[in-house]
Amino acid sequence: MYARSTTITGDPANVDRGIVFVRDKVLPAVMGMDGFVGLSMLADRHSGRCVTTSAWEDRAALHRSANEVKGMRARAADILAGTAVHEEWTIAVLHRLHPAPEGACTRVTWTRGRPDRLDHMVDAFGVSMVPRLQDIPGFCSVSMLVDPPQGRSSTAVTYDSRESMQAALDRATELRQEFSRLMGAQLVEVATFELVVAHLHVPETV
Repeated sequence: MYARSTTITGDPANVDRGIVFVRDKVLPAVMGMDGFVGLSMLADRHSGRCVTTSAWEDRAALHRSANEVKGMRARAADILAGTAVHEEWTIAVLHRLHPAPEGACTRVTWTRGRPDRLDHMVDAFGVSMVPRLQDIPGFCSVSMLVDPPQGRSSTAVTYDSRESMQAALDRATELRQEFSRLMGAQLVEVATFELVVAHLHVPETV
C-alpha cells in the first residue's frame, strides 16, 4: 500500500478552518476515488502545522488520484495561509490496538538511513519495537511510512490522549534512541500533533 502526505505550516488561527475543509470536503471527495483506503489529519494548533495523509491500495491508485487531489491541496494551502509540501510513501508497518478516541494525539518521528538497510529496519521495527510500544499505557496504534530510494521513514505513534502521550515521553524516547542507534539511522525530527481526522481502513501488517 502507498500513501501521500501533505504538510502545510500556516496561520495557527486558521487551523480549525483547515480541519473543517479536510473533514467536510476532502474526505468525502477521496472516499469516492478508486483504490482509496484511508485518510488522517494531524494538527499542531500552536505552530499551524498540519499533516494530511491519504492511503491507497496500490501505486496506480495513488497516481490516478493525483490531479484531483492537487486542487484540494491548493485550496487547503489557501485556507491555512501556508505552502503545501507533498511526499509519497510506501506503508511498511501498521498496527492498531484499538481505534483512536476523540482527543487522541500522535508523536511523529522522521529518520534517514542507508537505503540498502531500510528493509532490515522495517522488519526489525515490526518484530522488536511494535510489541514494546503496544505495552505503553494509552497506546492506540503505530504506523511506519518509508521512502526506499531516499532511506527515509516517518513513524507515527498515536495515544488515546495528550496526557497519555506526555506520560509515555521518557519510555518512547528511550525506545527511539535505542532503535535509531541499532539501525544506524539519523534522527531528523520529532513532533507532536492532535489527531483531528481519522478515517482509516488500512489493513494491518503486524
